[in-house]
Amino acid sequence: MRADQRARRDAFLSKIDVRPVVVGVLNVTPDSFSDGGRFRSVEAAIARARQMIDEGADIIDVGAESTRPGAVAVPEAEELARLEPVLASLRDLPFSTDTYKAHVAARAVEAGAILVNDVWGLQRDAAMADTVAASEAAVVIMHNGAEKDREIDIIDAIRRFFDHSLALAAKAGIPTERIILDPGIGFAKTARQNVDAVRRLAELKDYGRPFLVGVSRKKFLGSSLGDGSEGERAGTIAAALAAAACGASLFRVHDVADHVAALKVFETVRG
Repeated sequence: MRADQRARRDAFLSKIDVRPVVVGVLNVTPDSFSDGGRFRSVEAAIARARQMIDEGADIIDVGAESTRPGAVAVPEAEELARLEPVLASLRDLPFSTDTYKAHVAARAVEAGAILVNDVWGLQRDAAMADTVAASEAAVVIMHNGAEKDREIDIIDAIRRFFDHSLALAAKAGIPTERIILDPGIGFAKTARQNVDAVRRLAELKDYGRPFLVGVSRKKFLGSSLGDGSEGERAGTIAAALAAAACGASLFRVHDVADHVAALKVFETVRG
């Protein structure tokens, strides 16, 4: 990692637990659940990234493969072909890559990424933990699973997953201070379990790591209201504020300006 990247990485990490940190979502995919296809051109993607920074995003999370449940897997070469032209034009901005593939993560850090957001928590690609350690990037470890199980206690399941992921991180030599945890809202969970994962987030505070929560436009928000629709902006913001009240420090969102404003008000009221 270059010296300028280290400076951006450390500046980003230093904001956590000082104030809410907003992660702007940039999908350069044709099939993401909310905005698939909107930012496939390099020009549109770069314009959107810069717009989100102007609106107050602290980092841009760039994904080139949809990780929504049921999405078709994308070959590594295609993921890189979508990703690299965009990253080449974002070198002056703080950005992360949303990938579970070690080689893609390594190429993204070479292009300037300061954080790897792995929706499989270092567990899908056996090389990922060592790759992150060697790259010096920060990492988001997200809880995931092959399928939903209505019978489990979701916090117990998240804890078992985190324990395994953190053991992999420790073995690879990833410094603890570069690790962020994510309960994986919308992944391998029922609507009720998604709500519980947010509501009971404080039960995981003994890990001593900051939590990122991604509730933006997730389908469970509509399910919670009883109409089955995708979460609207008001519901998304309400869920993000609930997550903040339960201990979340970072918020992965599509509607940056609205979340920045809402979280500022939340912090002001909380004092």
